Amino acid sequence: MSTSFFGKYIVPEAAALRNSDSYRTIPPIDDGAAREVLYSGTRLLNLASNNYLGLSSHPELIKASTKALVRHGCSSGASRLITGNFALAETLEAELATFKYQESALVTGSGYAANLAVFTALADRHTVVFSDRLNHASIIDGILLSGARLVRYRHLDMAHLEKLLAREALVQKKIIVTDTVFSMDGDVAPLARLVELGKAHGALIVVDEAHAMGVLGRGRGLAAALGLSEDVDVHVGTLSKALGSLGGYVAGRVETIELLRNRGRSFIFSTALPPAVLAASLAALRHLKSNHGLGARLMRLSKDIRDHLIGLGFDTMGSTTQIIPVFCGRNRVALHAQDLLRAEGLLVAAVRPPTVPQGTARLRLTLRADLTDDDIKRIRLGFSRLRVSFFP
Repeated sequence: MSTSFFGKYIVPEAAALRNSDSYRTIPPIDDGAAREVLYSGTRLLNLASNNYLGLSSHPELIKASTKALVRHGCSSGASRLITGNFALAETLEAELATFKYQESALVTGSGYAANLAVFTALADRHTVVFSDRLNHASIIDGILLSGARLVRYRHLDMAHLEKLLAREALVQKKIIVTDTVFSMDGDVAPLARLVELGKAHGALIVVDEAHAMGVLGRGRGLAAALGLSEDVDVHVGTLSKALGSLGGYVAGRVETIELLRNRGRSFIFSTALPPAVLAASLAALRHLKSNHGLGARLMRLSKDIRDHLIGLGFDTMGSTTQIIPVFCGRNRVALHAQDLLRAEGLLVAAVRPPTVPQGTARLRLTLRADLTDDDIKRIRLGFSRLRVSFFP
């Protein structure tokens, strides 16, 4: 160990972080995907999980996962390209491709890994990638890892994107990438206009449907909801949010998936997902296809809660989905509001920089389709009391 480096750099940086209101710790939570969680032994209504449809403990997923675990064991044992393949993986990919109206699909270890695979396979130092300023960190990291030049356009600002595309008119290889539902603001991308600009400027269109999969477009995402599935070139998503399992995927044309399989670093150099996880994901996808109204229910109850918050005078920052931020501004305000809601029996995330821009700390509700009428009343009452006691 280099003690001089440790003492000179790591110790003071850790101390400074520990003494700031940006310091993060792992919360004392058990059963964190459940509708109700144990937080230091106290039961709280979970408004912070991405288990949007409440499927993580669904009997169909548990049965399928258990069967695969007993038959195949705990691990895949290797990369998919070596010996880590299962028929379950191939079936899941085939059904994902069909569900997303695409020719082919590839399953990865996470949604993060999916974005790294996309950009390391499809972009290089001759590529310019135009990215919404609020896109997820995995998109940014994938672009940087690829060696491509990153150009950020203002959030949802298609006029700014058009100007930047015109400025780079001589560049041959261009990619436009966006989240479809933004994870911290809960708003949606102007996908139709983005597709128009992509076609006009010869740019590949990549969308990340992580927070739209299972919720919008009868579960297929925003592109399907808008009838743009065939106009989007690359569809990225996750199996670990609404589908209640683990992993990511990329769907698109056969040639695109071939390139990812051969050049996507996070796919090539990672041990494949275990069979129990693949089986759970497949069961979740099939359940979603048979119960496509789950997302619509989630959107209805989300509107009900959002309208209540707006009526109380809270700023929900333009949210139109199941992700509802409540603007606080300062870190300490968000943390104190989180504590007050916890006392009301509600677990809500307090999101601070660098996850969000400086000065925009917020509470973040991530709602779920298995909330009951009594749960809705608890949420309404908790925020009404928060408004009176903390935001007079």
